[in-house]
Amino acid sequence: MGKKKDTNVKKLAKKLRGLERELWTHEYLLKIVQFDGATIAPENGAPARGEAMAALAGTYHRMLTDADAVELVHKLEKAAAKGKIDDDQLAAEIRVLARDQREAAAIPTEEEEAWTRLTCEADAVWHKAKAANDWASFEPYVDRIVEMRKRHAGYLDSSKDPYDVLLDQYERGLTAKEFDAFCDQVRGTVVPLVHGIVQRGYQPDAWFLNERIPESAQKQISFDLIELVGIDRTDTTLAFTEHPFSEGFAPGDSRIATHIYEDNAISNVYSIIHEAGHAIYELGVDPAYAYTCLAGGTSMGIHESQSRFFENIVGRSRPFMGPLLDVLRRRAPSVYGDVTEDDLYRAVNIAQPSLIRIEADELTYPLHIMIRYEIERALFAGEATAHDIPGLWADLTRRYLGINVPDDAHGCLQDTHWSGGDFGYFPTYALGSAYGAQFVRAMAGEGVDFGAACAAGDLAPVRAWLGQKIWRWGRSKDAPELIGGACGEPFDATYYCSYLAKKFGALYAL
Repeated sequence: MGKKKDTNVKKLAKKLRGLERELWTHEYLLKIVQFDGATIAPENGAPARGEAMAALAGTYHRMLTDADAVELVHKLEKAAAKGKIDDDQLAAEIRVLARDQREAAAIPTEEEEAWTRLTCEADAVWHKAKAANDWASFEPYVDRIVEMRKRHAGYLDSSKDPYDVLLDQYERGLTAKEFDAFCDQVRGTVVPLVHGIVQRGYQPDAWFLNERIPESAQKQISFDLIELVGIDRTDTTLAFTEHPFSEGFAPGDSRIATHIYEDNAISNVYSIIHEAGHAIYELGVDPAYAYTCLAGGTSMGIHESQSRFFENIVGRSRPFMGPLLDVLRRRAPSVYGDVTEDDLYRAVNIAQPSLIRIEADELTYPLHIMIRYEIERALFAGEATAHDIPGLWADLTRRYLGINVPDDAHGCLQDTHWSGGDFGYFPTYALGSAYGAQFVRAMAGEGVDFGAACAAGDLAPVRAWLGQKIWRWGRSKDAPELIGGACGEPFDATYYCSYLAKKFGALYAL
């Protein structure tokens, strides 16, 4: 009888893997259409892409929530509960796919299709609105998206605050109350440092940051940096878009999109390093998870921990200035030929209030996140509508950063996230930064010489630690379990606050 049951489990597992592969195929096609739409696809093709994406999303949703698929996963859940599953990967697949099914089943297929159609249309409108500084054209889409996201949150868990439900979609277990506490702790460190820097009135000479570097040279810099992070160029490609991003498609296929400004090459430098952090995470997931529900990153907080780790903790560290300057001197000798490592280190770590989040320095960056977070909370609490956003943005920017917003293109139109319905995403950027600081501390405790690896331009020891502790697990572990396993303790923002205080206190002699 036991052997027969084992055989039944094997048959069910084989069916499960077949279902996962079909789901992955549709997700892959969706990503291709989305990536092309943001990079190379013609503007007038947006309506057709919206229809194609809606159809693909609808098919994916129906396949995932089909009665037979649900019954298949339920049978395997019962087998696991009875101790008949001794394969850790299979057990994780059952757990994750069952959660995916429950959450998908809560939302009707036709609504999923409508959602995809709406966000595709909104994204096309946002691109035009940003270029034209035209909030009014985008404003109605924000209200429609917020209303639909509230409805989705109600479908998922009507007993909770809708914004908490959305936060949980990006970072499992995160609540607004917990993020409020995190913000309070970080503000307590960041605000006094920013005030101290402003009162000191000193900023280093960074004339070279805005010297013209041609697009052709910046493309070469981009590829050099991708390799410096540790990505095989045959595993990725480089595209160009309004808002930098990356997307993991499959083993050996992770794509990066950036935006080149000829008079601000350092913007592209750190966009590339940031997106390469996302890409190398996706490429580092255990190959055994390919084509299953475990492929890809586990949460946006962990994903952002990798991108911001490479962008800031590695990319803006004093030891990394040697390898980075080698790249810049090789591709732009007329600009960087006489720049020293100390010059570069101080320049790329200038801390001062600014308007654009993705250009913000490491110290003031979390304040940009708090601006967006407070607006999102107001929208979902019914305390504001899209019409109020420009005013709220201006008020919060003055309060947090002490500067005025000249127009909406430099304010509430600067980010693409809301056009895609990603309310609840922004907090993960700040959390990711904090996770990274705790990872460095854990690496040191295990004998990884982080500074030496950065100085040598050989990040293999760092990648090995991250690969073993974070990347390989894919979606099989949620963020709290990953952090606990990697660091030997729960998440603690104290490490992040200490890191910022030590670094910027030294840079500005505070």
